[in-house]
Amino acid sequence: MRIIGIDPGLQTTGYAVLEPGDSGPRICEAGVVRSAAGREPADMARRVRVLYDGIVEVLEQWRPGVMVVEQLYAHYDHPRTAILMAHARGAYFLAGAQQGIPVLSYAATRVKKLVTGSGRASKEQMQYSVARELGLAKLPEPHDVADALAIALCHYHASGSTCHGPRSVAYTGVNLKELLGGDHADATGCDPDLVDD
Repeated sequence: MRIIGIDPGLQTTGYAVLEPGDSGPRICEAGVVRSAAGREPADMARRVRVLYDGIVEVLEQWRPGVMVVEQLYAHYDHPRTAILMAHARGAYFLAGAQQGIPVLSYAATRVKKLVTGSGRASKEQMQYSVARELGLAKLPEPHDVADALAIALCHYHASGSTCHGPRSVAYTGVNLKELLGGDHADATGCDPDLVDD
């Protein structure tokens, strides 16, 4: 069952599609979806629509069996941040529901604990742990992609488990050949056209 991990953001959302294999999880696709609109409140509807369209295209291409979204956390001193982030999360939950994909959430501390062994790990520690576990040739970047990979890995461990955007979306994939190094990129074995029945 493919897993899509999502690190939600109103400006930039990281996503990563993992597929369990005999020797552990493999990266099928990873990248970011960026909203093309400005930061004005009047643009909120357009920004949410752009993010929604981008994630729908990824879901339609890879047809994951589960979507995992980082749980919303906001400091009580910054309630507006939580409200703004909830807009993006709502778009992803709606996209998953419309595609018939179960949507789960994990707290950031649980993701860090399962991936690094410490619930207080830094972003750099997360990057190193993700790179080591997935056998990457270099650290995953940007942080949005590293976090999405970590969220997908968290679900992979917690569950005991043995791809172009619309014109309005700035949709950036990760260079898997460079990330995985050499021949590994061609051997991911992921095929967006295969559907698990």
